[in-house]
Amino acid sequence: MRPVFVQFRCAPGQTYAVADAIYDREIVSELYSTSGDFDLMAKLYIPEDQDIGHYLNEHLFDIEGIQRTLTTMTFKAF
Repeated sequence: MRPVFVQFRCAPGQTYAVADAIYDREIVSELYSTSGDFDLMAKLYIPEDQDIGHYLNEHLFDIEGIQRTLTTMTFKAF
């Protein structure tokens, strides 16, 4: 499993609805509200045999209220 962080910018007034929809998918291990350019940050683990882009598109990026995302891939834990 590969850990990946995804930040979400939500439409105004939609952050709680987006957060609920993300949790309903049951694929994130952690979900936080954040300050700055993005409203939410999720940590999830993607199976090694899955393409990261396709996996995220199929499981998260179709949620209504998401305006923009930023995906950060990880490579090595220290």
